[in-house]
Amino acid sequence: MSEPFRVPQTVGEADPRRWLGFAFLLLASFMNLIDVTVVNVALPSMQANLQATPSDIEWVVAAYVLAFALGLLPFGRLGDIVGRKRMFLIGVAGFTIGSLLCGVAPTMPTLIAARALQGLAASAMTPQVLSIAQVTFPPSERGLMFSLFGLAASLASVAGPLIGGVLIAGNFWGLDWRPIFLVNIPFGVLAVIGAAMTVTRVPPHPGLSNDVVGIGLFGLAILLLVYPLVEGHAFGWPAWGFALMVVAVALLGTFYFWQRRRSAAGASQLLPVELLHNRNFLVGSIMTVLFSSGIPGSFVVLAVFLQTGFGFTPLMSGLTTVPFSVGVVFASLLSGRLGNRFLPARVAIGSLLLAIGWGSLALVLRNTGDAVDHWALLVPLALGGLGLGITIGALFQTILAGVPPRDAGSGSGALQASQQIGGALGVALIGEIFFTWLEHGQDWGAATRSAAFDAAISHAMIYDLVVFLIVMALVPFLKPLPRQAGKDERAPVVVEV
Repeated sequence: MSEPFRVPQTVGEADPRRWLGFAFLLLASFMNLIDVTVVNVALPSMQANLQATPSDIEWVVAAYVLAFALGLLPFGRLGDIVGRKRMFLIGVAGFTIGSLLCGVAPTMPTLIAARALQGLAASAMTPQVLSIAQVTFPPSERGLMFSLFGLAASLASVAGPLIGGVLIAGNFWGLDWRPIFLVNIPFGVLAVIGAAMTVTRVPPHPGLSNDVVGIGLFGLAILLLVYPLVEGHAFGWPAWGFALMVVAVALLGTFYFWQRRRSAAGASQLLPVELLHNRNFLVGSIMTVLFSSGIPGSFVVLAVFLQTGFGFTPLMSGLTTVPFSVGVVFASLLSGRLGNRFLPARVAIGSLLLAIGWGSLALVLRNTGDAVDHWALLVPLALGGLGLGITIGALFQTILAGVPPRDAGSGSGALQASQQIGGALGVALIGEIFFTWLEHGQDWGAATRSAAFDAAISHAMIYDLVVFLIVMALVPFLKPLPRQAGKDERAPVVVEV
């Protein structure tokens, strides 16, 4: 039998260790997210050190992304079944071991296999972060909690290249690129010990069961969708890549009908059908895919623009993006003070600020000339950071507010799978626009190599401008959340989780 679990409705009912425990959850989440971006800076060093082919280097990234995307939904549901804290600790321990194996990998195949292990372990721990936090904090504190989660996720995407640049430039103990993985080990050990002592134990729900057929359908669909997105550019976007994506969409449709069938039969589902009929969850997931496609891809091409195009070192490139991080920090702290108020309006305002910031960034970069003035990027990047910090917490809070605590792991896993699909889509599309213009820019009127880089980056940024405006246009389709009652107006809630 499942244990009744009291979801706190007031600060007095909540676990006094909740913020310390959340800090360890965020530490593990940040460690995972930063590992996604820090690798990009180190790829040239890896290629030279391990005599790798370009295809090998692509798979250092692709193996992680594929394993991570494949595991998010099944492991999210498994956390609901066997216990979210247990799955989180297993995931962090596995990620730490994977980091060690990456850091000591003697050959490229070993490194690729270790990256796949990292990705699977990350998919085990990541869905548990929000699913634990959702039922640990009272409503009055969830706004700040979601904002801090968004802050950690946003800063990781920007801080990765900066940290990677510092570690590679330092060449500590002559280890070249290896410290970018080895640095995870002490933080991983700290996260495991700290979380074991402070994170609230949410009882499992053994009445649920994992859906093997659903896992197969969803996993195959994600594989057929993400693989051509990751590898499409390397193969010149062949017809079979688009065919695989069409098959992936058909499999996702089959997955939906399979979940409906299990629901009608009273069986547990990998992704509860109720969530797919929840307007905020459905519309919000679409918005998450679009929104998540903007930031990672734009920072990848911005790093190439600064380093390859204009001779910035990895450290200089990372420092140039610091105004974005400052904007994210300020906006996330401000959003936390607003709690669950004005959520749709905050998503709209944040998306508009991102569109303004990235539109002005495109104009500045289009007129760079022969040298980049990093001061000219300060205001556009800061505006973008403000927009991201305002949007991300409010969007996640809106989407997950209607998810029953019993299905929090599954809902969180599905939401973060949407993030990964969006990120892969954005990197593929923005990268294709950028590199196509870079390759043909001088044929299309760019007078110099620098002018070709300027044209490539400015056209790539147009994608971001468009998707952020689309996200803003979808806000009216979100259903506003009811204002939370005061702490004396609502009786405590006992739910089955």
